[in-house]
Amino acid sequence: MLNIVRGLRQKLARTKSGFIGRIAEAIRLRGKVDDELMEEIEEILLKCDTGVEMTDVIMQQLTERIRVERITDASLVQTALQEIMQDILLADYAETASLWDEIDAKPYVIVFVGVNGVGKTTSIGKVAKSLSEQGKKVMIIAGDTFRAAAIEQLAIWAERAGTTIIKSQPDADPAAIIYDGIASALAKGYDVVLIDTAGRQHTRENLMKELSKIDRTIKKLISEAPHQALLVVDATTGQNAISQADNFNKAMALTGIILTKYDGTSKGGIIFNLKHNLNLPVKLLGVGEGIGDLEIFDARQFIEAFFTTSNKEETE
Repeated sequence: MLNIVRGLRQKLARTKSGFIGRIAEAIRLRGKVDDELMEEIEEILLKCDTGVEMTDVIMQQLTERIRVERITDASLVQTALQEIMQDILLADYAETASLWDEIDAKPYVIVFVGVNGVGKTTSIGKVAKSLSEQGKKVMIIAGDTFRAAAIEQLAIWAERAGTTIIKSQPDADPAAIIYDGIASALAKGYDVVLIDTAGRQHTRENLMKELSKIDRTIKKLISEAPHQALLVVDATTGQNAISQADNFNKAMALTGIILTKYDGTSKGGIIFNLKHNLNLPVKLLGVGEGIGDLEIFDARQFIEAFFTTSNKEETE
C-alpha cells in the first residue's frame, strides 16, 4: 500500500494543488476565523465543482465544528475541513467493492457509455490490459460503429492488451455486432466482455434509444447482464457529469463511474460530489495517459494520497 499511495500522490499533485492547496492558501492569507474566511472556503469549493448541495453539507458541518470546538486558530480550520471531507468519502464508499472483486460471472459483461471525447476508448483499452494481466480471457466489442476512428483506436488498444476484438464495418448495426460478440464469448469461454458504445448520434433521443436497444440485446443472451454499465466522465467537465449521468441512466441502469483526467483538473471537488448526489460510485480513476494510469478507486488510498503531505511519515 505504501508504494501505491506514494505513486497516487504524485499523480494527483496538480489536482490537489488546485483544490486543497487553494483552500490552504486562503486560510494562510486570512489568518483568522471569521465570516470572510468561511465565504472564501465556500467559493473555492463551488469553483472546484464540489456542487451546491455537497458544498452546503461540508460548510454546515465545518461551521458546527468550529462552534462546538471553539476553533479560533485558522490552521485548525484546514484540519477540520479535511477531516469532514474524508469522513464524507468514507461514508459514501463504506460498502463499495473493488470493480475487479465483483467479476463473478462468466462472461462478465461491462458496458462503457459516455459522450465523445471523455476518454472512453482509452479507458476500455486500459481495463482490457489490466484484466489480461490478471490472466482473464478478455473480448472487446467495438459497438461504436458510427465512428471509424473509434473502431481503429480500439483495435490498437486490443493489440496492446493482447485481447480479442470483435468489430464490423462503420455504420453497421451496433446491437447486431454486440449480439454476435457475446454469442462468440459464450461459445468460446471468455471471462470478460468489454463493450464500447456510441457517444453521439444526430440527436440525444436517438443515442438513448440505441443504448436501450443494446441493453435489450445483451439480455437476450445473458439475462442478468450487463453486469456493469460504467459512465465515463471527464473530470475537467465537472458538473456536466451530473446531467450526463441522469440522461444515460434512463437508457441503461448505470452501476458506476470512470472518472478520467483527474490528474490535472481544477475541478477536483467533483470526486466528493458524484457518489453523494448520484448514488453512483467512482469505480476507476484516470490519473495519466499511460496504459497503467487507470486506478481502482479505493477511498482510503485516495484520502491518504490526497490529504497528507509528501513528507508525512507513511505507514502500512
